[in-house]
Amino acid sequence: MQFKVPQFLDIEDKIFGPFTFRQFAYLAGGGGLCFVIYKAMPLYIGIFIMLPVLGMSLALTFYRINNKPFIFVLESAFRYAIADKLYIWKRRLKKPGTKKEQEEAAAKKQIAMARTQRLGTSRLKDLAWSLDVLDLKKEKQKAI
Repeated sequence: MQFKVPQFLDIEDKIFGPFTFRQFAYLAGGGGLCFVIYKAMPLYIGIFIMLPVLGMSLALTFYRINNKPFIFVLESAFRYAIADKLYIWKRRLKKPGTKKEQEEAAAKKQIAMARTQRLGTSRLKDLAWSLDVLDLKKEKQKAI
């Protein structure tokens, strides 16, 4: 039995003339909001509100970054703004006598920090971070 495999799954269907349903919804929503603002406010005040709404509507409809819709960029920016951020500061250690002692002291300090400090929001992230630190120590020992 042979089946036809669908192709071009990532291309949306053009439903309203040259526009997909999503593009039409962005244009209709932006146009409708501009119309409501036009009717609710005087033109000299409403124009300052309508221009950003119209610009956002046109950007959502037509603007693409790296061949992806603009809504993906907005979603990524929003997620970045609300996500937890982890900043790690490396303190400079006082230098012990030899280079080997310096590396051993730095490795011991990193391992101690990995064991005592909770960095991420989940235990899985903490475990991955501590494994990365141990891998760095092993790489330094192999280099010596």
